[in-house]
Amino acid sequence: MTVRRNLFQIWLVCVAMLQAFASGAQPVTKISSGWYHSLFLKSDGSFWAMGTNTFGQLGDGTYNKTNRPKQIVISNVTAIAAGYQHSLLLKSDGSLWAMGANSVGQLGNGTFNQTNRPGQVVASNVTAIAAGYQHSLLLKSDGSLWAMGDNEYGQLGNSSVNYYTNRPVQVEASNVTAIAAGDYHSLFLKGDGSLWGMGYNYYGQLGNGNGANVGLPVQIEASNVMLIACGGEHSLFIENDGSLWAMGNNGNGQLGDGSYNYHGINHPEQILASNVTAVAAGEYHSLIIKSDGSLSGMGNNSNGQLGNGTFNNTNLPGQIVASNVTAVAAGADHSLFLKSDGSLWAMGYNVAGQLGDGTYNQINRPEQIYVNPGYNIIFTRLLSGGIVQLSFFGNAGANYALDRSFSLSPANWIPQATNPAGSFGMLVFTNTPDPTTNNFWRIRSVP
Repeated sequence: MTVRRNLFQIWLVCVAMLQAFASGAQPVTKISSGWYHSLFLKSDGSFWAMGTNTFGQLGDGTYNKTNRPKQIVISNVTAIAAGYQHSLLLKSDGSLWAMGANSVGQLGNGTFNQTNRPGQVVASNVTAIAAGYQHSLLLKSDGSLWAMGDNEYGQLGNSSVNYYTNRPVQVEASNVTAIAAGDYHSLFLKGDGSLWGMGYNYYGQLGNGNGANVGLPVQIEASNVMLIACGGEHSLFIENDGSLWAMGNNGNGQLGDGSYNYHGINHPEQILASNVTAVAAGEYHSLIIKSDGSLSGMGNNSNGQLGNGTFNNTNLPGQIVASNVTAVAAGADHSLFLKSDGSLWAMGYNVAGQLGDGTYNQINRPEQIYVNPGYNIIFTRLLSGGIVQLSFFGNAGANYALDRSFSLSPANWIPQATNPAGSFGMLVFTNTPDPTTNNFWRIRSVP
């Protein structure tokens, strides 16, 4: 690839070389997926968000959605949690901050007012956070569990007759080590490895053997549980031996047991016997990381959220990426994951820009998300049918043309299209190269 007077000549047969040039490692360290928004942290401590912002859940002081990662002005964030229409942040001093929808008190700030800027909820001693559909959980340094927001089905676990609370209420006094929040149910672990749950249980997502809702914590497993995840109406957990277990709604195959049981499974069933290191549960899909760094998924795939190149549901775990995956997050119908080089990848539903790729188009293959890539950078994405998509970061609002030539000796550039760069300086060209004719392409600025 050569650069002359803002000209970029690209031989699309050499896609790998182009991708290597443009895909410098993105130092993303943590990710979280909400309903239609996504959050992540970078290694420099900066906090970023993209997607829908109707209730201020991105925390940027507006109510405008964005389809590119946007840095939010707040420092020292160490943990993030994205709910349905609200977001939670944990800072290095142990303080809890929140923004977004608050109609049932899910922000825990003593009001029922939404906010589009992060506001402090708890001043110190918070060590972990989880955000559900309209409720929130927090863990303190003394091992106590606290909850706020919607409690219609008992998901706060305090047996209160109130349907909601706008201040954190204590659920457990000590010994809680991990928390997870689904649509209307909650899970937590204790120091002895026991698994507990409360809330909505129609599909058996609490795994206690029946379908009755639970307003106080009920024990599900007595020991050996080390990691938990709550989906919309299903639950996943990993035991110390690396085995994966699941329960709840299985209408889309999200439990991964080879069946489609809409009425659900009301007790934990083993899905994989070993080597599972991390899981994430979306609304109706599930994602798994194994000890070899591979990423697999199962369940609903109507928007490509499994990233396997199809839009077909699957009821067994299917491999998506073969290696180097280190973290995963599942939203309602989209998915995020990190690779060992710190790069951020996404797939699935994108109606609000929650993938952060500069478009509002769903995608059924993992695509790398570029965070502040700089100017005059081109990267490629292979689409179905042999189509190649060129994305270019230039000056916002400027016009750029895509030209093609079958040779460089001499070059005969034929104009193909002219597009303006968007508000972030990004523009996208899509075309079908023919490797047999040695297609060369360039992007150039035009008046």
